Amino acid sequence: MERPVLQAEALTKSYGRRRGVVDLSFEVRPGGVFGYLGPNGAGKTTTIRTALDLIRPTAGRIRLFGLDSRRGREEIHKRVGYLPGEITLYPRMTGRDLLVHLLHLRREADRAFAFELAERLDCDLDRRIGALSHGNRRKLALIQAFMHRPGLVILDEPTQGLDPLIQQEFHRLVRETREEGRTVFLSSHVLPEVERVCDRVGIIREGRLVAVEDVGDLMARALRSIEIQFAGPVPSEAFAGLPGIKDLSVDHHVVRATVEGSLDALIKASARFEVLTVQTHQPSLEEIFLSFYGPGAEEEEDREPGAPSEVGRAAG
Repeated sequence: MERPVLQAEALTKSYGRRRGVVDLSFEVRPGGVFGYLGPNGAGKTTTIRTALDLIRPTAGRIRLFGLDSRRGREEIHKRVGYLPGEITLYPRMTGRDLLVHLLHLRREADRAFAFELAERLDCDLDRRIGALSHGNRRKLALIQAFMHRPGLVILDEPTQGLDPLIQQEFHRLVRETREEGRTVFLSSHVLPEVERVCDRVGIIREGRLVAVEDVGDLMARALRSIEIQFAGPVPSEAFAGLPGIKDLSVDHHVVRATVEGSLDALIKASARFEVLTVQTHQPSLEEIFLSFYGPGAEEEEDREPGAPSEVGRAAG
């Protein structure tokens, strides 16, 4: 079995009395897209910044490529592309100036590929960065994260501020990265996006992991609603006590239920009668997430107070 690209072991980070993350243990497999899910304040950015040794853990550790995040920092930064959630770039530079500067910092980067990315993302390279919109600055930051084709790309809320067409191009770029055997770690609270591009997800709540699952397994185990319409009335006792069935209601010729896991028992029970229609609702990842998270999520800003800009630090 291949070594994990990223491995957290009982990772804890606290900011004095403030909670950061608590006892996180999980692995990110090579060659996939791992979605790290939670609302603002859940601990996503704290996890990422600890992995990159931009902040230090209170307890536990993270390994990237088998290297300790602290002792192997220099080698890790060479092999990682990083998009921070908050971007501060040189406002007097043009986008072209910035890319040339970053290409000098990352000598292993592919100049032609960097400018190809700028074209794909419709990035204006000739205006000063200070005059660009938030979305256009984010495009530049995406380019620097991908341009050296790193073994691991870490993206913190990557599509905020991007218009829908550019988001689609970003999704293509993520898929291409995975197809080339490289790994993407993507933190987000945009659940449809994660469902679209990720293979596995970790769900974090108030600094603690509540699930780490393959997306397919998570969806398969989720509650589904089903409505079956029959040609005539059906007895409620025909459906009582079926495994995995919740919230069963029988209204003359219509059966409604919530099903956890397999539909087999309900379908076999229904087959004894004349069925007219069957309607099912497969929950989205967003609905599954909400079942883990529920109301009352914290909305604190998830970053260390006074944190400096990180694009240059991770690239250098």
